[in-house]
Amino acid sequence: MSFITLYSPLGMGIRLRQWAERHGLAYGTAYKHFQKGLIPGAFQLPTGTIVIPDPPLQIKTEWVVTYARVSSSQNKTNLDSQSERLIKFCNAKGLQTHQNVKEIGSGLNGSRKKLLKLLKDGKATKLVVEHKDRLARFGSEYIEILCEHVGCELIIINSSDLDDDLMQDFVSLVTSFCARLYGRRRGRRKTEQIIQKLEDSKDSR
Repeated sequence: MSFITLYSPLGMGIRLRQWAERHGLAYGTAYKHFQKGLIPGAFQLPTGTIVIPDPPLQIKTEWVVTYARVSSSQNKTNLDSQSERLIKFCNAKGLQTHQNVKEIGSGLNGSRKKLLKLLKDGKATKLVVEHKDRLARFGSEYIEILCEHVGCELIIINSSDLDDDLMQDFVSLVTSFCARLYGRRRGRRKTEQIIQKLEDSKDSR
């Protein structure tokens, strides 16, 4: 991970007593640590005050990532066009994209290796997605909190809930549920029956 390190100006820091309290130490113990040179950067002013500098601030270098996802390989064309729209959006905003991630996987579970790797790396400073549902169908707010925690700005282009592969995720959910109840083969047949009933109900309206 690439960082720019910014050091605090000379004299910016805390006194030894405050440092001792933060670390749960008695002042006498902290003073002994100072005498033995065990506190990095600590120095003593002419007045006798012992100061411990603030730790260096680390700021990540800019790294813009777009993330496109569809639920099924049947939507591969949509995946490519989705990624292109994200790149065009970034270009229009004057953002250079450093990584353009495209993934096929259901938004109903955590089995999306590329997204997980992206979040674990912690390299991105901006993560751009088309819809919130592209991150996850449920619990996307947890991903938002994680991004905020690691210093990554989450940019969602469209806040609407409309999604063209919602049915595919629904089919995956029903298939998984039926497979647990009836077994894999019977579960597939049950899923087809449920989908057919939904379509018949829709046509009869």
